[in-house]
Amino acid sequence: MTGNARPTAGEVIDTIRRGELTCRQAVENALAAARTHAALNACVELWDEPALQRADELDRLIASGVSPPPLAGLAFGVKANICTTLGRTTCASRMLADYRSPFEATAVRKLREAGAIPIASLNMDEFGMGSSGENSAHGPTLNPWDHARVPGGSSSGGAAAVAAGFLPLALGSDTGGSIRQPAAMCGVVGIKPTYGRISRLGLVAYASSLDQIGPIAADVHGVALALTHLCGFDPDDATSADLPVPDFTRDLLADPGPVRVAVPRQARLGSNHPDVTAAFERALDDLRAIGAETIDVEMPMLDAAVNAYYIVATAEASSNLARYDGVRYGRRAQNTASLEELYTRSRTEGFGPEVQRRIMLGTHVLSSGYADEFYVTALRARRVIKQEFDAAFSLGCCAVATPTAPNPAFRLGEKASDPASMYLEDVYTVGVNLAGLPAISVPMGLSTSLGTPLPLGLQLIAPAFEESSILNLAARFESRVGHFSPLA
Repeated sequence: MTGNARPTAGEVIDTIRRGELTCRQAVENALAAARTHAALNACVELWDEPALQRADELDRLIASGVSPPPLAGLAFGVKANICTTLGRTTCASRMLADYRSPFEATAVRKLREAGAIPIASLNMDEFGMGSSGENSAHGPTLNPWDHARVPGGSSSGGAAAVAAGFLPLALGSDTGGSIRQPAAMCGVVGIKPTYGRISRLGLVAYASSLDQIGPIAADVHGVALALTHLCGFDPDDATSADLPVPDFTRDLLADPGPVRVAVPRQARLGSNHPDVTAAFERALDDLRAIGAETIDVEMPMLDAAVNAYYIVATAEASSNLARYDGVRYGRRAQNTASLEELYTRSRTEGFGPEVQRRIMLGTHVLSSGYADEFYVTALRARRVIKQEFDAAFSLGCCAVATPTAPNPAFRLGEKASDPASMYLEDVYTVGVNLAGLPAISVPMGLSTSLGTPLPLGLQLIAPAFEESSILNLAARFESRVGHFSPLA
């Protein structure tokens, strides 16, 4: 275990409240550190002027004796597929290289209203399509633990920025593990809330029935703090859940008494890296040490989760990305002789190889003669996966535990020519999105057999809208295991 060398969200806020740091100093420190770590390529652009202006406004408010908003001075980054009015919303794609959103995502607005200050657009896999951070028009993001390795994806910039310590909080999005998997590979905490918990308004759609915004932070308290301000009903989002939002930080380390945790047989896949297997067994021992009973369960449809996910997700992607045609907005090819050539060249020039691959796959599974065989079958599998999770929870389990990813961070380019191998990196995360459940990734240890220490993540999955239960379990697990930082 290494010490936590990164400032957490809670520490930054407390330091400002005690008067030991001004909001402007906090923002200046974050911007300076972002430039120091520019080699990671975690940021698409920095928003110095508006960030410093907002910091000065908050400092004047504090100086006047008015109680500041709860997150005053907390710098955060925004994944490049979440709309802001501060800069470009590129989705890390040539298709939207110069696009400026006319409105702001609800999630960004809520954090701003709570006093947090957006300072950067964060790199990602193009349109959220990738598990490595390599599929970006801005170039790959690097892992702070080892610059020769990937940070995971698609929320690569957020996980790398938090791990490197220059952002205490990042907003990511998770379609099939895009928050949790990079959090695991970078040694930070990421949570994908229940579908509908956080407004999706302003999140550029990849797969609309799967996409969910969520926070990445250095510790469990940081994501709990962010969730408290991010969650809530949005009348402008038809998928938003109208449910009360608790203070997720309250009683975070309270002892809930005896709890049960389900462990699927699939969590111990023979294809897991040996370091992941060993760390997961130690993590189960640690869960038992904090009072959890672990029980083995059978969830056979999890074996089909990757197949079902990549059919559903690509089908929805092929529909959502049809709007990028070179006519209304986005990249427009020049000197075309026909409408068909305009469409073809605009999309060929605008989309990268992985996006093109997924559009083609999605179009195929929705085509006449194949929709029943592939898409409808995947929807049936999706329903059964949800039923299997429900069956595990019906045994009195507050969570299902698995590794977050089957391998430590792999080398840049290692899986670039093998898409199937890349897709299997999502084996533990995609089922959660298909079922619409909340799940958190928390560091569970280090892989030490690959020449450099690399972090590994434990995934805890809860019933719908039961974020509090996994936050409590994750916080108590974290207090036992500790933090893992490349800066220690």
